Amino acid sequence: MRFVRYLRDGITRYGMIEGLEIVELRGGLFESKISFNGVRQPLAGTQLLPPIVPVTFYSGTSGGNYFTHRRSHESALQPATPAEQHISYRANSALAGHEASVVIPPDSSGKVQFEGELVVVIGRTCRNIEPENAMAYVFGYTIGNDISERVWQKSDPTFWRSKNADTFKPMGPWIDTSADIDKMTTCVRLNGREVSRFRTGEMVFDVPTTISRISRYITLVPGDVIWMGTDDPTLDMYPGDIVEIEITGLGVLRNSIVAGV
Repeated sequence: MRFVRYLRDGITRYGMIEGLEIVELRGGLFESKISFNGVRQPLAGTQLLPPIVPVTFYSGTSGGNYFTHRRSHESALQPATPAEQHISYRANSALAGHEASVVIPPDSSGKVQFEGELVVVIGRTCRNIEPENAMAYVFGYTIGNDISERVWQKSDPTFWRSKNADTFKPMGPWIDTSADIDKMTTCVRLNGREVSRFRTGEMVFDVPTTISRISRYITLVPGDVIWMGTDDPTLDMYPGDIVEIEITGLGVLRNSIVAGV
């Protein structure tokens, strides 16, 4: 199943995609039993919002979660094969939806890059679980673009601007509950040209390991999201560019780049 979050009559709604239509949900995504209110509307032309507003927004990839990406940034402080996984947080205020504009702040250095990522959506409360049990707590998956201002990234220890500026976290277009990570390929296109392609599942720390590590210390709840990292190359983007991230089974997340004022 595929679920979307969208606007109808100025009100935020949740719906399920059925063919070329959205079937509106009566309640939220995590009800014990999903029901519908009978309202349908065409998917085409509907303004899609980020498919979930996270309770907590985790990045399970601080320092990189793909070997090629880590090797390109390898140093004494960041070896290619890390001893342990580092987790960080992102700001909900940075979220943007499918087809939304990404705004580059006017004082940016101009070195702003895409990072196409798999996003895991938690569907059940879990605490201190083992990796072999972790997938039972996954609701589904969506796509994220972890946009990063590289000069700020070097000077901001917490990445507060470099990865959390408004609109720097496009996510969507929907949540898919049946996609298979082992069959996924991530493809990034810049202005229609393919610039990156990698096997989504070939991570340093996989989804079960990441869920287990976070849950050892922090209770995960329905609506939490975990962004799982990217692989090289990540390239500069400029106002006027269009970036598309496609992951097998999850659709395409598309955003335009504009200059802030």
